[in-house]
Amino acid sequence: METVYSFSLTDKKGNEVSLEQYKGKVLLIVNTATGCGFTPQYEQLEDAYSRLKDKGLEVLDVPCDQFGHQAPGSDSEITEFCTMKFGTTFPQFKKSEVNGANELPLYTWLKKEKGYAGNAYEEKLAAIMEQLYNECNSTPRSKDDIQWNFTKFVVDREGKVVARFEPTEDFAKVEECIKGLL
Repeated sequence: METVYSFSLTDKKGNEVSLEQYKGKVLLIVNTATGCGFTPQYEQLEDAYSRLKDKGLEVLDVPCDQFGHQAPGSDSEITEFCTMKFGTTFPQFKKSEVNGANELPLYTWLKKEKGYAGNAYEEKLAAIMEQLYNECNSTPRSKDDIQWNFTKFVVDREGKVVARFEPTEDFAKVEECIKGLL
């Protein structure tokens, strides 16, 4: 049976990082962007990480530029922005794709484990987001694809996905889920 520990991510220096190193931790895996309306969520992510890391939480940040080109710049520029603006200290990985032909294998698995439940965005916003997505990507999204930046997956200490939260969901619900696993 596959778990999150079957996968790796690439760090900003190009090194492969096995997620096995996070075994026994509760993981919050999130695709992020520095120029998005949801970018202020970095503050909530850092707050939760600073309060809960000693209890076993790890936040894994995967910047992604697939949604309206809202993650411009190099990996080092993204890190500098996040550190200076939000004081982030959690691990940030190489900018990567989370949907489509070049998506990270980790994201293929995460989406298979917890697909998109639907109705997370009001109709007008959903239409705008779809248009922006299609302008930046050659293939349309599939049913369970990541809908936008700051989609969050919670993984338990055994490496199993227990929840998916869309960026419009109240972060208090995300934190409640995490605390229940710590």
